[in-house]
Amino acid sequence: MLQEHAKLLAMMQHTGEIVGRKKLQKLVYIAKQMNQPFREKYQFHMYGPYSEELTLQVEEMCQAQFVSEEREKKSGYYQYRYSLTEQGKTFVDAVLPESTALDSALLAELNEASSKFLELVSTILYFEHLPRDEVRAKVYKVKARQNYSDEDMDEAFDYIDRLRRQ
Repeated sequence: MLQEHAKLLAMMQHTGEIVGRKKLQKLVYIAKQMNQPFREKYQFHMYGPYSEELTLQVEEMCQAQFVSEEREKKSGYYQYRYSLTEQGKTFVDAVLPESTALDSALLAELNEASSKFLELVSTILYFEHLPRDEVRAKVYKVKARQNYSDEDMDEAFDYIDRLRRQ
């Protein structure tokens, strides 16, 4: 259990600050799909793949003061910013074996993408067991409110292909 927490803390160490709960969820899900050593279970939810387990782990890490959670009011909603604390760094160094390496370039690249784009990418990955044309149809149906264009879909498929080649 502590190993899973330590992996999440190491991810935050590699990415610096992660802005948004949705982004945090998508970042871990996509990294997991790119063979990073995350074990959280996901199910499909309103914003794409979602892990209640990850939400609880983040809450525990915040309570243990390993992660700083800053809440800021945006136009009509709250946005959360997550970053690793000094206590979190000490914990990662003590608990996580060096053999559990995370791809820092991948994590940094994912963190640079917008939440909306990561939502699209993670949704595509969630349905990737289907043929590509069915994935498109499924995404257009379940994400109708996001108004993703054909260009958005092409960009997301290209992004996934590029991530897999790295």
